[in-house]
Amino acid sequence: MSTAEVTRRIILSFTAAILLAAALIYVGKPPIVSDTLPARLTDKEFWRMITDFSEAGGYFRSDNFLSNEAGYQRVIPLLKKSIRPGGVYLGVGPEQNFTYVVALEPKMAFIVDIRRQNMLEHLLYKGLMELCPDRAEFLSRLFSRPRPTTLDSNASPEVLVRAYEKARPTETLFDANAQLVVDHLTNTKRFPLSEEDQTTLRYVYRAFFDSGPDLRYTFLGGYGGFLGMPSYGDLMTENDGRTRNWNFLATEDQYQSIRSLQERNLIVPLVGDFAGPKAVRSVAEYLKEHSAILTVFYTSNVEQYLFQDDENWKQFYANVAALPVDSSSLFIRYVLNSWSFNRRSRTLVSPMIDVVQGYNHGRIRSYYDVVDMSRQN
Repeated sequence: MSTAEVTRRIILSFTAAILLAAALIYVGKPPIVSDTLPARLTDKEFWRMITDFSEAGGYFRSDNFLSNEAGYQRVIPLLKKSIRPGGVYLGVGPEQNFTYVVALEPKMAFIVDIRRQNMLEHLLYKGLMELCPDRAEFLSRLFSRPRPTTLDSNASPEVLVRAYEKARPTETLFDANAQLVVDHLTNTKRFPLSEEDQTTLRYVYRAFFDSGPDLRYTFLGGYGGFLGMPSYGDLMTENDGRTRNWNFLATEDQYQSIRSLQERNLIVPLVGDFAGPKAVRSVAEYLKEHSAILTVFYTSNVEQYLFQDDENWKQFYANVAALPVDSSSLFIRYVLNSWSFNRRSRTLVSPMIDVVQGYNHGRIRSYYDVVDMSRQN
């Protein structure tokens, strides 16, 4: 690396630290979020939004049934200081979004993922949550394992994990539960899932049946276990590094907050490419029509893949620039250990406005520059 490049990166790092400090200096008083969003969507509105906002599905090399981001809750205390409840959340991937939603309390959430399978996994979660009055029942149906008669709805997450590790799954429960969810989505909710969609939904559901609380990012442990990727049980029982577990299944109240949003159709899963022409821009247009602000954009490590193509990352930041944000709006990104953080993967944040301005002024030329604008605290 040349001396000029080293100097540029030092300046970028110093500037990013100052900008983040400035953005969070009034963390006790984040901007007030206007109450302009609907209190609920009808089933027709919900499905129309999925249909109208989504793009054609694309390819990703992993099924990604579960987050592989151990420790992602550690950034939540910083986010809680910076984000006022009632805004809009935008994310990617499977269940970790529910935990961020629990902590940040948006009025509405959109989950955009290039895989249609991810949208169907979210519909599986939606169906199960709407059908299950408490989280012990939810886990029983999710893993198709009988609920122990002594298992209380207010049990700790550790007790829940142990209980369903010991319980044995049965094909009878799996078949009955799968049919119950499909009937709920297609007959009660009237979502026109194709035969292929229903087959994919059952494929996703079987992963939970086969692995139970030991389900990992790569199916049945596999390389995920070898690489130390967390299990479903691990993610349920970790905390924010201080005192609280924000996982959506950690407490009954947290489960009920997600269940309420699901019942009101306010967690909307979409099929779309971050750099695509439609999904992100459709969310942007919807927010503008409702005078709403995007408070959080959780990108996981998708930006890393976008920077593999010079046009993709530029189109992504052009899409981001269309989103209505304010000074408190933040990116959450997961940075893998190959990006020089003492070989530890970390969840980081950065003000969205600063990233957009950096892009507009030519200060972003590589993924390293984006990482360098991000901090954990």
